[in-house]
Amino acid sequence: MHDLWDRLFHKEAAEETNTDKFLVVGLGNPGREHKGNRHNIGFMAVDRLAEVCQIELSKVQNKALVGNGRCANQPVILVKPQTYMNLSGDAVGALARFYKIPPEKVLVIFDELDLPLGTIRLREKGGAGGHNGMKSIINHLGQEFPRLRLGIGRPPGKMPPAAYVLQDFGPDDLPLVAEMLNEAVRAVETFIQEGINLAMTRHNTQRKQEE
Repeated sequence: MHDLWDRLFHKEAAEETNTDKFLVVGLGNPGREHKGNRHNIGFMAVDRLAEVCQIELSKVQNKALVGNGRCANQPVILVKPQTYMNLSGDAVGALARFYKIPPEKVLVIFDELDLPLGTIRLREKGGAGGHNGMKSIINHLGQEFPRLRLGIGRPPGKMPPAAYVLQDFGPDDLPLVAEMLNEAVRAVETFIQEGINLAMTRHNTQRKQEE
């Protein structure tokens, strides 16, 4: 009887450990008018991840669209803040606290002007780099959380960056965008399974020759 109890206890303990979740956040602006914007590539990445992992983003919680499920055989919560970009931290901070997820298991995906279109870069931690959504999240979580930057390139000519990021991707961009989103999904899966260091080693070489 004691052996049976011990086996059941250890099984329950293992299952409790396996419920440690990852919070995967894509940044963007809500609303149909922003759906195809360069600034919404984070939303697009989470949508693609939801499709691959068969997770439905249907729950509204803490000012965000949320989906619970499994990716790469690990429990994850996918998040698209609905606060508009510069208040993204309101949603992310509240969800991280609610689910008791430490910063090192919060992965934030966002657009990066200083990377060529199609390039992805993972980092273990860091500053906001001028990105308002990241500034807001850092205000809530500090700088010690991983992030995945998706390159959208610099604006042409003298176009202001603020106008550029709120434009839709052009038709010629879309094949490269699709390729980048698929690579982003693979990077997230590696991060969840193997950790940030291996994910950086494996995926940060994408399109290196073009930088």
